[in-house]
Amino acid sequence: MPDTPAATPRARVRVPLRFPDGYSVDAELVTFHGLADGQEHIAVVLGEQAPGATPLVRLHSECLTGDVFGSARCDCGPQLREAVERIAATGGVLLYLRQEGRGIGLYNKLDAYALQDQGLDTYEANAALGLPEDDRDYTAAAQMLRALGITSLDLLSNNPDKAGQLRDLGIDVHDRVPTGVFTTPHNVRYLRAKVLQTQHTLPLADLTGLSVG
Repeated sequence: MPDTPAATPRARVRVPLRFPDGYSVDAELVTFHGLADGQEHIAVVLGEQAPGATPLVRLHSECLTGDVFGSARCDCGPQLREAVERIAATGGVLLYLRQEGRGIGLYNKLDAYALQDQGLDTYEANAALGLPEDDRDYTAAAQMLRALGITSLDLLSNNPDKAGQLRDLGIDVHDRVPTGVFTTPHNVRYLRAKVLQTQHTLPLADLTGLSVG
């Protein structure tokens, strides 16, 4: 396990969350001092956890296009919406991580979209730009969890790399819970690439049809 300095909570604030479909929930947003990458990640604490229960946690990478503008080219917005409700039901935390475009940034992500329009998949497009397929590091996430007193969790994710990195960082991932499958005509190729190239736990048989974007 890497010897990483501890992070500490900086501030906590209550925020009522409201989603376009009418779902609402109150959350506590937590900011931190001492995160390894210097980014302004936040923890969204949701629901009431039963004594002795394992918290449900999601590491959600920021996606301006999906989370804010509702882009159909990915499944990020629906995953965020689903995660908030599922975590609130049992008690846990959503870590909102400033890792746009799997860590390559917003402008590079949009450049990769342009290459995808020419036929490359999401990983090939990154490579064509001379960028990593996935440049995310979850050291700061592990720091945030420890600062919140969480060292054992159930991880809401289809991505085995998230669980692997957390375990390497000393966090006990008891179970990895898959998210829903949120397909559109525009994201089928993107989701299939996740399954085939990075072993995301999505049902490949369901990801049929042709993408139009």
